[in-house]
Amino acid sequence: MSTVLSSLQDFLSILRKEDELCEIKAPVDAHLEVAEIHRRVIEEGGKALLFTNVKGADFPLATNLFGTTKRVDLAFGSKPEQLVKELASFPHTMVPPSFSKVWAKRDTFRDLLRVGISKKKRTANNITFTTEPKLTRLPLLQLWPKDGGAFITLPLVYTEHPETGMHNLGMYRIQRYDDTTTGLHCQIGKGGGYHLHAAQQLGKKLPVQISVGGPPALILSAIAPLPENVPELLFASFVMGAKVSLSKHAYGPLPLMTDAEFTLIGEVDPNEMRPEGPFGDHYGYYSLKHDYPVFHCKALAYRKDAVFPATVVGKPRQEDFYIGEYLQKMLAPLFPLVMPQVRDLWSYGETGFHSLSAAVVQERYARESLQSAFRILGEGQLSLTKLLLLVDKQMDLTSFAGVFEYILARADFSRDLYVFSRTSMDTLDYAGPKVNHGSKGVLIGCGDPIRDLLREFTQPSSTDLPVGVRAAEVFCGGCLVVEGPSYEEEPGFVARIVQSPCFASWPFIVVVDDVSSAILSEQSFLWQTFTRFDPAHDIHASKTTYNRHALAYTPPIAIDSRMKPWYPDEVAVDPATSRLVDRRWGDYF
Repeated sequence: MSTVLSSLQDFLSILRKEDELCEIKAPVDAHLEVAEIHRRVIEEGGKALLFTNVKGADFPLATNLFGTTKRVDLAFGSKPEQLVKELASFPHTMVPPSFSKVWAKRDTFRDLLRVGISKKKRTANNITFTTEPKLTRLPLLQLWPKDGGAFITLPLVYTEHPETGMHNLGMYRIQRYDDTTTGLHCQIGKGGGYHLHAAQQLGKKLPVQISVGGPPALILSAIAPLPENVPELLFASFVMGAKVSLSKHAYGPLPLMTDAEFTLIGEVDPNEMRPEGPFGDHYGYYSLKHDYPVFHCKALAYRKDAVFPATVVGKPRQEDFYIGEYLQKMLAPLFPLVMPQVRDLWSYGETGFHSLSAAVVQERYARESLQSAFRILGEGQLSLTKLLLLVDKQMDLTSFAGVFEYILARADFSRDLYVFSRTSMDTLDYAGPKVNHGSKGVLIGCGDPIRDLLREFTQPSSTDLPVGVRAAEVFCGGCLVVEGPSYEEEPGFVARIVQSPCFASWPFIVVVDDVSSAILSEQSFLWQTFTRFDPAHDIHASKTTYNRHALAYTPPIAIDSRMKPWYPDEVAVDPATSRLVDRRWGDYF
């Protein structure tokens, strides 16, 4: 699609035209009810939802805007991906430069001339400002019963570095406390976090603006894993194919994103903290209550006929999966430019993205793949990757089973499995010993196959089967999924079964609480396996030896992906909300 979407209203108009928007006029409650309606609709691949009668709110609410591949394409189109491919080809097609080469790419340069920021001295007449924000009148959602309250789930948090003026646009969830204050879940290792740290070092408060709505490209840029010094607003302009509009106003020092539906204008004292959470997040579990900075809202700006956009997160796949998939495909041509040895890269949204990634790398000399691993794990948000898989052959990385079989047929675990302890981790990943702490793993499968992979498990007699094994099923060639006692019942179960002759021919074993649900689909396997383990704690081998400061593992290798006592709860709908939505389904539609 080539239409420039400069606002949320533009996108809603497109969705109406394409019959991709369902308007719900029945009164609904932003406390749990809306989220459960949304979840059922997205599970069925249904339409975007516009709730026009949210109890206690002064504005309508839109959700599920990006809940299908089609709607993501309507929002962003194929043009940005094509333009990225074109730009990625420049080192090969434009060097040495010549007039004929430039002329041949004139359409590309014309598109690039549209990229930028348009600064206006005055805000538009259709924007209202109030110094009495009344945030409780906004239709903020509570998604899950154990959430700490209502949250802005599609916030565009704009900050500027207090010394350099460099801007950052990030998406950090916002918990509403009252009419004028919110939490600011600004994690370490993110651009806004760096700005807060700089303000703290200077002893200053940090001006902050939280916009909601606007061009869909702003949402994409706020979550894109861009290098730290790449301005998000320029990336948004690139995706949108038009300049991002900013304007001055009298209510704060930061520029207003003119086309946003709402903007909360205020500041943060980096030294003022308050408990934020819990929150059922995109990993499918609750992230727990922790201290985060407090945002004080001094003014609220909103457009005429404003609509409040929101999303619902939880166990994959949700809207973030489709946006993340689009982003990865769009940015893929740039990986070889930034990391020359990396031919392709994919992070699995089914695991919350950061838990598992795979890459196609070059292996022109021995262990070059390990150099590529270090490069990937040192690059921006990719540094949060928990387990990285490497192959040396171009293949469809989105097909996990195919990638995993390729690796298992080739991996010499005595040299191709690395575990790095005591690393920083994603704040939302609680598999490690404490928040922001954990470990990483790298598994390499390059060269020629060294083993044939079993594809069937022959059930031995009950006397030969290790005590406690309740079921065993094959996920893919070489990978066996085993159900055993819970972690609380027997923490050492996994270390025990890797010694069993019954499993000696299997290079890889995954131990879970419930085999039937784990192998229900590739999506289910990925989620249960890789969101529930910490490499340093949960990877076991039949034998581990130590040589020249390196650990060498002898298969079978087993991952303990059982729920642990310190893990937060998996998100689940409370029965009362489920019954309410069952009863009212005919009212909504």
